[in-house]
Amino acid sequence: MDKNRIILITYADSLGNNIQDLHRNLNTYFRKAVGGVHILPFFPSSGDHGFAPTTYTEVDAQFGDWKDVEELSADYLLMADYMINHISAKSRYFMDFIQKGDASPYNDLFIDFDHIWGKTPTSAQIAKIYKRKPKAPYRQVTLQDGSSRNVWCTFSDEQIDLNLETETGKEFLKENLIRLASHGVRIMRLDAFAYAIKKADTSCFFIEPEIWQLLEMCRQIVLPYGATIMPEVHEHYSMQLKIAQKGYAVYDFALPMLLLHAIYFGQAANLYHWFSICPRNQYTTLDTHDGIGVVDVYGLLSDEEIEATKNHLFSYGANVKRVYNTEAYNNLDIYQINCTYYSALGNDDQSYLLARAVQFFAPGTPQVYYVGMLAGKNDLRLLEETKEGRNINRHAYSNEEVADQVHCPVVQKLISLMELRNEHPAFDGEFSQEIISPSQLKLMWKNGNDCISLTADFKNLTYEIEY
Repeated sequence: MDKNRIILITYADSLGNNIQDLHRNLNTYFRKAVGGVHILPFFPSSGDHGFAPTTYTEVDAQFGDWKDVEELSADYLLMADYMINHISAKSRYFMDFIQKGDASPYNDLFIDFDHIWGKTPTSAQIAKIYKRKPKAPYRQVTLQDGSSRNVWCTFSDEQIDLNLETETGKEFLKENLIRLASHGVRIMRLDAFAYAIKKADTSCFFIEPEIWQLLEMCRQIVLPYGATIMPEVHEHYSMQLKIAQKGYAVYDFALPMLLLHAIYFGQAANLYHWFSICPRNQYTTLDTHDGIGVVDVYGLLSDEEIEATKNHLFSYGANVKRVYNTEAYNNLDIYQINCTYYSALGNDDQSYLLARAVQFFAPGTPQVYYVGMLAGKNDLRLLEETKEGRNINRHAYSNEEVADQVHCPVVQKLISLMELRNEHPAFDGEFSQEIISPSQLKLMWKNGNDCISLTADFKNLTYEIEY
């Protein structure tokens, strides 16, 4: 299967009820528009919408089984998450540790927070640790014998960090990556990868050189199975450049905000600069299961431009409010904005198709989130029911809703754009670009005698494709 085809990002039950429904809907409506599928965590989980897996040995029964995964992988390039940094607090591994303590075979699978420093760390040492939320990165647990331990938890109390520098941790990693590869997964997305190495008196975030050693170990594990790895890192764009220079594929998390700025203010220069320096071996995104990233674009937009883009989103974007990104909606992550991309552009078809056209002509392989593929609006009902900020962009479509939404004019036009991106041979060639005016950018691809170009006008919100 050609890896340079659009990859859909979806939960197992977001386009129908399960993996079988997902497979059927893709074959029915999107067979030429989608070349790969990134299924977000489909394992039994105790929280965070699948990102607190209890095990990798089985598929959550409500989604299907390994046979369903393998059948999907036969038709589409399959990408799946491996939560390299953590496992569920309700996993049998952690429960065994709670019961047996040092006598548990999984004792050194977890990280004693105090042990890293050889003593209880000072507040100054804890302050150095890179955190996205205002909480200490550990939780105190009481073992069955009555003793207590501080175990490392970067994210929630339900997600217990793993010690990947012990033999137990390395074997656990190897077994799970091989299992995924043996069931048809060809791209392993290493979720929260940058947090996976802990070291005293550091930020405990992307610690070199150990992080490179871990990345290479993962690559070597899956290589015999024809699979690759992709580290997921939300940070300053320079980190993506660094990872790409080592030969690994990366995410383009900068594009969403850059493109919003270009469309909001009719300016092409920042996009031109980014396309000049961005990695070529990358996966582009406009939307994901999380929010629209802000931290990734620092330095590509000025602080004033970032603030102006955020302010414009909240005033122009459809039904999105600042309060959705606060504690009231369980969202204190200041590095993301919760909104569907279609609604961020005011639910305006013309602006949205322009954004997607630019993404499909940008360097890299495009990924399209399932809500974006159906031009989904902010789901305020789900948001209010759950008080979970990120659920504004996580509407689950029934089979009937998919069948209905796919006939919307904007979705039909988007599907045509996706099919063109997948089928035109020029996209396997070389990328070039030129600025035509302060508000116009021309993106070009050439592969032998095959050529295709996009002229995007960010002032008039129009585009023209020639091939």
